[in-house]
Amino acid sequence: MDQSPAARENRRPLSPHLQVYRFALTMAMSIAHRITGAGLYAGTLLLAWWLVAAATDAASFATASWFMGTIVGRLILFGFTWALFHHMLGGLRHFVWDLGYGMDHPEREYLAQGTLIGGIVLTVLVWVVAYVVR
Repeated sequence: MDQSPAARENRRPLSPHLQVYRFALTMAMSIAHRITGAGLYAGTLLLAWWLVAAATDAASFATASWFMGTIVGRLILFGFTWALFHHMLGGLRHFVWDLGYGMDHPEREYLAQGTLIGGIVLTVLVWVVAYVVR
């Protein structure tokens, strides 16, 4: 029973699209993981600028330190800290999945919630400790 290519093409299933899927926290965490991964590039450039300024001279370091001390600089550093923790926890979540655990419904949601809440808690904890030590 030899079928033409057009007949075979009609039997193929259609790819699901966003109207088929129901929005889930794991989808949001996957998107956030990709965004934080891209954001870490910008934060690493900022960190490299600070390190190069520290190695160059006092005036360059003063300029970099001044910028990091402004409200904009601190917001960027806070976002970089959150992106770092969120991306790390997302990577650990994927590692757990790669080991074959946490793929069922309740565990999958718990891991996504842990990624979201853990990133926020660790970020705030680091900044509180930094201000207390300072």
